[in-house]
Parts: sequence; C-alpha cells; structure tokens
Amino acid sequence: MERHAVSLRVALSGVGSGTAPVCAAGAGLMRPTERFSSRAEAYARYRPSYPPPAIELLKERCGLVRGAVVADLGSGTGILTELLLQCGAEVFAVEPNDAMRAAAEERLGHHPHFHSVKGSAEATTLAAGGVELLVAGQAFHWFDVQRARSEALRVLRPPSWAALLWNERPPEATPFLADYEALLKRHAPDYTRIAASRADVAAMREFLGPAMEVRSFPNQQVLDFEGLKGRLMSSSYAPEPGSSDYEPLIVRLRELFGRHERDGRVVMPYSTLVYFSRLRPA
Repeated sequence: MERHAVSLRVALSGVGSGTAPVCAAGAGLMRPTERFSSRAEAYARYRPSYPPPAIELLKERCGLVRGAVVADLGSGTGILTELLLQCGAEVFAVEPNDAMRAAAEERLGHHPHFHSVKGSAEATTLAAGGVELLVAGQAFHWFDVQRARSEALRVLRPPSWAALLWNERPPEATPFLADYEALLKRHAPDYTRIAASRADVAAMREFLGPAMEVRSFPNQQVLDFEGLKGRLMSSSYAPEPGSSDYEPLIVRLRELFGRHERDGRVVMPYSTLVYFSRLRPA
C-alpha cells in the first residue's frame, strides 16, 4: 500500500482536497465527510459487501480488467476497494474522512496495488486523464453532483466508464424490514432525510448522462443481534450513545430481533443496484 502513491499511469497532482457541502445533522451542523468519524469500526465490520454478479457487470461492461486503473470515490473502509483489488485492478481509494481511510489502510495496506488518497469526489488530487474506471459504492449521495462530474471528467481517460453502486432496501418489504423501517423512522431523526437522498435517480443521471443504465442484483446479510446492532450503528443517521434516542432504539431493536429471529439470526435483504455509463462531456 502507498499513501499518495505515484504509478506509471496515474500520479497525484496538486489539486486541493476540497470538501462537500455542509448539511444539517440533528440540532447542529456537520459536514458529510465528518459523519462517519465515530462509526468507522462498525462500518468496516458490519456493512454488506457487493455480490459477485455486480462485480462481473463491471468486468463485462465497464472495463474492469486486470491492471485497470480505478478510482474508488468515497471509498470508506475499503469494502468495494477490496473487491476491485481481487480483480487485479490498480485502485486509488479516495476518501476524505481520516478514520474511515485509516480503517481501509489497516484492512488493505498489505496489497501492492492499493493506494490510499486523502481527497474528495469534488477534488480527488489525482492527475488528469489517468483513470480508466471510476466507481463509488454507497457514497454518491454525499457528492456535489456538478463539481464531482467536472472532477470525474478531468481524471478519466476518455472514453471511460463510471459506475455507482448501492445496497438498498428491496422493493418488496419483508415483515422484518417493515418493522425495522418503522423503528428507524421513530428513533432516528435523520433517517428519512438521508434515506431519501441516497439512490437519487435524477442526480445520478445528471452525473452519468442520459445513456445511464441500471442493473439490480439480490444481496443479503444473515445477522445475529450484535451484527444487527452493528449494522444499524454503522449508519450515519443512527443515534449514538448519550443521545436521548439511543437507549429506546436499542431496547426496541432487541424486541424486533426477538420477534423475527430464526435460530438466533435475521436476514437483512438488499437490492444491489449498479448505475453505469460512459462518462462524456455534455
């Protein structure tokens, strides 16, 4: 692993790191890049990965081949980055949050093709024209769309692909998911606002362009209670210990788990969505 590594095909330039817009968080203000500082460990341990067919799509349609230079924007703790490395890619993991980036470095620092970059989607610090595939997993909703698009067009070698990946609630709610959703709406004040902004199709089309395509793949986690609690606490909208909503949330989460568990486990289903297109100037 190299921090701010220089390779034959991609080098870091002197572009400033930049930050995303400030957003409301409860009673105060918090930058999106700061929302996960206290959640990096839970994020690394409890967030779902992406299913093999989603990665196969990137191989078949988006130029993910051995040796490809890939920029993973908002790379977090390296969940998607790890899968790209397993495909033989040279991955520049661009992450503005120090705690999340450190977790990725701990997880993937042994890999010779992993490069940890302190930067943002709007200012990656990558050199112009050196990236062959740009991806973002569960991160696009934090981007400033127009600034991120301009930066993507700057760093991509045309004509190259971009792909936005999401693990979202499936369209058919299970009884467990219905109860879980109701719990979040009751005890996580930020949930509705953040959830509504996630897989925003209009914003993604603005970023990817009118030729945007989408594919959907089933995914799931099988969780014991500690896994379910960790999955919840990895979310930026989850009340943290010390807040008035935290204890009632955990009590009701345990009740919910008791109603739905089978052999000490519950199934958290997802639809993994991949939005992708060649990125071209307007």
